[in-house]
Amino acid sequence: TQEDTGEGGTYARLAELGHKPVHFREEIRSRMPTKDEASQLGMSAGTPALLICRTAFTGDGRSVEVNEMTLDAASYVLEYDFDA
Repeated sequence: TQEDTGEGGTYARLAELGHKPVHFREEIRSRMPTKDEASQLGMSAGTPALLICRTAFTGDGRSVEVNEMTLDAASYVLEYDFDA
């Protein structure tokens, strides 16, 4: 409920409450932004938006956070590093 969640951020506060996130899932989509999104993000005409929905889970599979983000696709690089 506060803008500044303190050192360690939201995940540190969840851990203090016994709900430490240990697994994350992200769903990524792209589409053209709405007029409001383009205006708020200062996007150039014709630039798509990236939509990311991140869910954080505890060790027992309980979801403890859902974060929906809308990004200017021309301003971000998404990088994922994982083992085969």
